[in-house]
Amino acid sequence: MRTVAVIGGGASGMMAAVTAAAGGAHVILLEHKDRIGKKILSTGNGRCNFTNIYQEPICYHSENPLFPWKVIQKFDAQAAISFFLQLGVYSKNRNGYIYPNSDQASAVLDAFRMELDRLGVDIRTGVACREIRPGKKGFTVLTDRQPVRADKVILCTGSKAAPVTGSDGSGYDLAKNLGHRILPVLPALTALQCEEKFFKSIAGVRVNGTVSIWSDGACIAKDTGELQITDYGISGIPVFQVSRYASKLLYAKKEVEAVLDFMPDFTEEQMYAFLRTRANTRPEKSAEMFLIGLFHKKLCDLWIRLVKIPRQKTSGDLTDDEIRRLSHMIKEFRVRIIGTNSYDKAQVCCGGVDTREIDQATLESVYVPGLYFAGELLDVDGMCGGYNLTFAWASGYAAGMAAAAEGQSQLSKKRQN
Repeated sequence: MRTVAVIGGGASGMMAAVTAAAGGAHVILLEHKDRIGKKILSTGNGRCNFTNIYQEPICYHSENPLFPWKVIQKFDAQAAISFFLQLGVYSKNRNGYIYPNSDQASAVLDAFRMELDRLGVDIRTGVACREIRPGKKGFTVLTDRQPVRADKVILCTGSKAAPVTGSDGSGYDLAKNLGHRILPVLPALTALQCEEKFFKSIAGVRVNGTVSIWSDGACIAKDTGELQITDYGISGIPVFQVSRYASKLLYAKKEVEAVLDFMPDFTEEQMYAFLRTRANTRPEKSAEMFLIGLFHKKLCDLWIRLVKIPRQKTSGDLTDDEIRRLSHMIKEFRVRIIGTNSYDKAQVCCGGVDTREIDQATLESVYVPGLYFAGELLDVDGMCGGYNLTFAWASGYAAGMAAAAEGQSQLSKKRQN
């Protein structure tokens, strides 16, 4: 019987272990934390949004753009839903976002644990892997305990994001020592830090709007939804969605701006006309009260101050220039991005093992026959909404299937031919 060592007991590692064991392999699952699957418990705010019905190539990012979608197509959202149903996890659909019917992330983890046990997977926790040594007859995995010998190895150690759950980035060194290129690993799906000092005065505001990332006069990315203002900058799902682009630009030493549109349904001219009519309707209102009922008071106070309109000036006395400047402030509120939150506050990372060095069908290394990769260790990051877990399931499945297959690996066959 073929022995497969899976290094990393997160989402992709558990999927790889289950798939390889179901394929007839003897599987040893090595996890350096005291238990497997810790990160799953924090996904979806503890409810585990484990996939999403809406699936398109644009939902996934990589320097090798076609790679993620090729992997997803072989184990898509419907396959994930069916897989978990077989494990006993009945799902619910919330506008395309798929959760366990129990609304408990622990249900997904418990289902995996039961399946790993049923398939006889040898789970070894508290084991840190130091080196992977390929040999003529398989691999020797050196750990802080006794060495582990295996015919195949699947590396699923995760990224640097959320290190408290076990993702410490150790897998990058293991991959690099085996000849793989590591693209810069940066925080993604995280909040952005801004230079302006006024953020403390508007902290706590939640408002629907659009955030766009700009550099060198070009819009790089944008998203719309509920923006959250913090004392250091901007957060919320739309900010998370564009944060990877800000991370990359900052890493490249570029100037980065975020433009916030607090009324995305209006053009700037429509915004001006709306405010002009508003001023004429209640001309006795003070400028201080002019926007109350339209936006959060903290924002109203800030904009009036930044546009330099006297607070006690009446609405009827506002000049066209003042209203136009106020309209522009609401539609194109520019702030300078100076950083992202650190890895411990990021949901995932962008960057990682260069997928151009990975077989997209089997997830096998192009350099080391019998070595496979899965999950966040790879240079693949998805949007918020269950996409990163979807890729974890799909890549774990592909690697597990290929590693469990009898005979030579596809790479070895190609080299012989």
